Amino acid sequence: MVKAIQIGLGHWGFSWSKEVIPKVPTVEMVGYVDTNLEATARVQAELGVDPKLCFASLEDAAKHSDATLALCTLRTEAHYPVVKRCLELGYNVLVEKPFTTTISQAKELVALAKAQGRVLMVSQNYRHQPAPIAAASLIASGQFGALNMVSIDFRRHGPSQGYRYWDMPDPLLADMSIHHFDLMRFVLGDEPVRLSCRTWNPPGSPFRFDPSGVATIEFAKGTVVSYRASWMNTGAVTPWAGEWVMDGAEGQIAWSSRDHFRDKAGPDVLTLTPLDGKTEKVKLDPVKFPDRTGTLNAMAGVLDTGIVPVGFSSGQDNLGSLALVQATILSASRGGDWVDMKEILG
Repeated sequence: MVKAIQIGLGHWGFSWSKEVIPKVPTVEMVGYVDTNLEATARVQAELGVDPKLCFASLEDAAKHSDATLALCTLRTEAHYPVVKRCLELGYNVLVEKPFTTTISQAKELVALAKAQGRVLMVSQNYRHQPAPIAAASLIASGQFGALNMVSIDFRRHGPSQGYRYWDMPDPLLADMSIHHFDLMRFVLGDEPVRLSCRTWNPPGSPFRFDPSGVATIEFAKGTVVSYRASWMNTGAVTPWAGEWVMDGAEGQIAWSSRDHFRDKAGPDVLTLTPLDGKTEKVKLDPVKFPDRTGTLNAMAGVLDTGIVPVGFSSGQDNLGSLALVQATILSASRGGDWVDMKEILG
């Protein structure tokens, strides 16, 4: 069993407490931390957590619990100081995405984790779904040869779907697209070299900052990704991971993942279409620990065995996904000018 404390019990943090942590049997919770007493009172009342396990500060939790893992589920701007302190106190850390708000902060935390001999992981939960896992495996095995072009579409209409963070900076690129950027790297098994991005805010939008955008991203092996996404699209919604068409020299791989909308949920889907051939739907292997349970289970497994699995989203690995966020934001601020990834990563 891996003993853990959770820091941050707000709206999303409580979702972790209620819907994720109980489903991972190898994790034992020994502490819940939040400066808001109403938040700790909620986990006590609704989840039956012992008041003795609730703390108003990280320092207090560290003194009165024997956890080895800190689960950080706070607002993004709090990630850097809290994760830094957790590492200084000797915890291994699993933190929600986005990892930090800047590359320099992320690099500092990666270096600190290494110096402390601790594991730092970012919860990129979209990796733990059947379709992207299968797609990554097919690409790695050379299915349909070298990839030429990848087209990705994400469509949602925030105002009619309960979105509420109207004043969030970069609601598309930083809050949503990071999932798609991370999947690009995971599925392609490749790293981006440069990109161009444009964003905009449609008339009548309640968003303060741009909720719609397009990007062209070039990867090291020659694959070009065409990415189109919007929180203000009135068309048919896509699954949360988007709709992907991956064009190879000898055929296409098409897939979608996390098909959740309102109270409905559909399965991941992946099809293969050989050049001039018939489209075939592939039966996908189930994932025992999907989505956020997958990230927590993976972290617990690494701490238990010391073995790092394929696709593990370490802090070091996640620098590439965070860099895509920063690069697209920078390109958009320059009116769509090309940005070299070296400018972001140094």
